[in-house]
Amino acid sequence: MTTADNVFDQAVERCAQEPIQIPGSIRSHGFMLVLDEHDLRILQVSENASRWLGLPADQLLGMALPELMQSGFDASKQFARLPEDEIFPFHIGDVNLRDGAPWTDCLRLLAHRHDQVLIAEFEPCTPTDGRSEQDDYYPFVRAFVSSLQQARTIDELLRESVQQVKRITGFGRVKAYRFDAEGNGQVLAEEAEDGYPRYQGLCFPASDIPRQARELYRINRIRLIEDANYQPSPLVPALNPRTGQPLDMSFATLRSVSPVHLQYMRNMGTLASMSLSIVVEGALWGLISCHHEQPRAVDFRTRAACELLSSVLSLQIEAHEAHSSTRTLLDLRQRIVHMLSAMADYDSVSDGLQSLPDVFLDFASASGAAIISAERCDLIGTTPTEAVINELVQWLSRRGDDAVYCTDNLGRDIPEVPELTRYAGGLLAMPISQIHSHYLLWFRPEQVRTVDWAGRPLKEIGAHGSLSPRHSFEAWHEVVRGYCAPWDPLVIDGASELRNAVLGIVLRKAEEMAQLSGELQRSNKELEAFSYSVSHDLRAPLRHIAGYSELLSEVEGQGLSERGQRFLKHIGEAAHFAGSLVDNLLNFSQMGRSALRLSDVDLNALVENIRQESAPDYADREIVWSVQPLPKVIADPAFINLVLQNLIGNAIKYTRGRQPAHIEIGVHQHPDTVEIYVRDNGVGFDMTYASKLFGVFQRLHRMEDFEGTGIGLASVRRIIERHDGHVWAEGEVDKGATFHFALPVIR
Repeated sequence: MTTADNVFDQAVERCAQEPIQIPGSIRSHGFMLVLDEHDLRILQVSENASRWLGLPADQLLGMALPELMQSGFDASKQFARLPEDEIFPFHIGDVNLRDGAPWTDCLRLLAHRHDQVLIAEFEPCTPTDGRSEQDDYYPFVRAFVSSLQQARTIDELLRESVQQVKRITGFGRVKAYRFDAEGNGQVLAEEAEDGYPRYQGLCFPASDIPRQARELYRINRIRLIEDANYQPSPLVPALNPRTGQPLDMSFATLRSVSPVHLQYMRNMGTLASMSLSIVVEGALWGLISCHHEQPRAVDFRTRAACELLSSVLSLQIEAHEAHSSTRTLLDLRQRIVHMLSAMADYDSVSDGLQSLPDVFLDFASASGAAIISAERCDLIGTTPTEAVINELVQWLSRRGDDAVYCTDNLGRDIPEVPELTRYAGGLLAMPISQIHSHYLLWFRPEQVRTVDWAGRPLKEIGAHGSLSPRHSFEAWHEVVRGYCAPWDPLVIDGASELRNAVLGIVLRKAEEMAQLSGELQRSNKELEAFSYSVSHDLRAPLRHIAGYSELLSEVEGQGLSERGQRFLKHIGEAAHFAGSLVDNLLNFSQMGRSALRLSDVDLNALVENIRQESAPDYADREIVWSVQPLPKVIADPAFINLVLQNLIGNAIKYTRGRQPAHIEIGVHQHPDTVEIYVRDNGVGFDMTYASKLFGVFQRLHRMEDFEGTGIGLASVRRIIERHDGHVWAEGEVDKGATFHFALPVIR
């Protein structure tokens, strides 16, 4: 950030901290008396009261209000009309001052309780533009309400309101604008006389209205400035005697206005203004802003009618938005139901959502989406590449927040993954696991748009580091890039609902899998017991067959024909193979029944012993061995020895015919695991069938080419998994294979 940016931000902050609710003065077209509510004695008075009452301000302090009124003024009766819970100025009545006072006409008395005092404000009862005091606003208000009820859109509501407010106030220009999420206001309706600049469709920047002013607009729904060139009248004394602080005039009709705003009005060519707040669900939604080139007073009755209109308008807008929100919510929930139903039908989150791509995208009004799980990344529509999405998922995981995340500007909010902006402008991310990095992601495209501002949205820095109001209100066009369409809060809430539902489905599936796993464990134990029993019982008959076939060959072999001798040989070979198969099956079943006896295992010693024991098997072959120094691991020595026997034995067997054969045994160290691999340059295998390698009785080569029972690699997998590790293999036909197993590091 540059020095100029810092200076500007500091000026904005100072502007936002201006105490506009305690200006210490009032506008001078009326006067103010701050009273003790119990005896109505004057605690503070505006300095200009002397012009009305004929007494200096300091002499008025301590006097009782009835002393200043014409005889017959019944203060108790008049102020009894003030409601207990009323915080806004209430019309007590029209009064006349005491005999001898310079002001002889009637005054309108408004009063409200605030800041531990009773604030009384007096204004002349002068009608506006010849309007009679007796004019009845009821027919007008009734017609206005009827017209609003017939309006079909919010724009129609605003147009009707602007027309009616201009009609009863006579201001030269009346416009209505709505605030966006950043506080910028776009003019949606306008009525103006000839000679007034037009702002229909233009935007006023958020910086035109500081945050404390917005809060005053929210709580006090009408503000009138009759003359931007008025001379403020200070309160005497400056502090409220009840609090020892400046008087809080948040609700006062005569409250003085910030000098910055008065200069803003003059720069705009406006000497009189009136603002009506549009408040929807307790938030400042927009404003109806009235401007006049010359000073202009607005009678209390007219102001009251306008305030009522703004309240009716606020309710109508709230009703329209509530109706629109209800329809949006119903559409969202309908899509949620469809998606959940599909997930249930397909028994998978990913498959279910992919079966309804349009519903999945329309849920978030997105152009692309991604479904991230441990095994896969499924893409729908226009999305970033899988590699970029993986980077995004890593960034989301590092946030450590399992709430729904959204941004309408990826470049601004996720600079760590700059490639995202090539594909999208905004993101909605929904985690669907409380443990793993599983997400549903929606992407929206960038929407390049032109914003038409009512003047360039920049303010100047004054001599003392304070903001100066804008001088230009000529239309200024800005091209905005990098943003997507804003995310509707209802869509974000809907994503949270969908997340909770998906988590429920995932949890239910996990419970079903846990139950199924328990049943499988029981079945496996029963199967192990059965296989152990069967294989144990088969050993003796098979040995008898093998033994008797050998005896028969020795004793009676000479008397058999050549054909008989061949049959007898086949019987012996089959019996020996069946015996080996039964022995291996028995060993395999025992692996699940035997307890692990963990200790330090020197892998170097095991590998060397296996090489020496296998030496007779490859005595007539040339094998080039490459054995890295291997670490010690904590494992069951007998079982790990069996793993290495199988893997090294396979490497020797499947490199048969290679001149020379190359066998490499190495290690990769990881933070939490030790990975051992055995690599060869043998016949290899097709990776299409890699999933079958570690299954029982699974063979990828003909028995005629390479002997074996198909149980060795299944034993490897069972042993390593019992050590909480995992196995895998890589290979290519005629280019060799690499078998890996990883064991956890036990500290």
